Amino acid sequence: MKEIVHTKHAPAAIGTYSQAVIHNKLLYTSGQIPINPETGEMLEEDFEKQTHQVFKNLRAIALAADTSLQNTLKLNIFVQDLSHFATLNAIMAEYFEEPYPARAAIQVAGLPKNAMVEMDAIISI
Repeated sequence: MKEIVHTKHAPAAIGTYSQAVIHNKLLYTSGQIPINPETGEMLEEDFEKQTHQVFKNLRAIALAADTSLQNTLKLNIFVQDLSHFATLNAIMAEYFEEPYPARAAIQVAGLPKNAMVEMDAIISI
C-alpha cells in the first residue's frame, strides 16, 4: 500500500505526479526544481540559490513524511553544468552529515523551466 505525501512547504505538483510517495517505509520524492513554494516562482539564475532552494524543498517533503534529509539513502542530482560540481558539494555538506547518502550527479541538456539543478531522493522513514 502506498501513501501520498503532500506539503504546502514544497512546490505543488504541476503534472501527473505526486510530490512524494511512501511505500515499505521508504519515501520516494519527485524531482524538485528551485521553485519557491510561497510564490510558485522559479528562483533567479544563480546556481547557489537554486541549489539551496531544491534542498529546502526536499527537506520540507521529508519533514511532511516525518523523516529527515539525514535519512536519505540515494540522491540523484541533475545539473545543466557540471562546472558547478565543487559548489554543489559544498552546499550539500550544509544539509547532510556523514555518513552521506549514495549519490549520482549527472549533467543534462535541459531541465523543466530551464532550472539549473533538479534533485530527487529515496529517504528511509
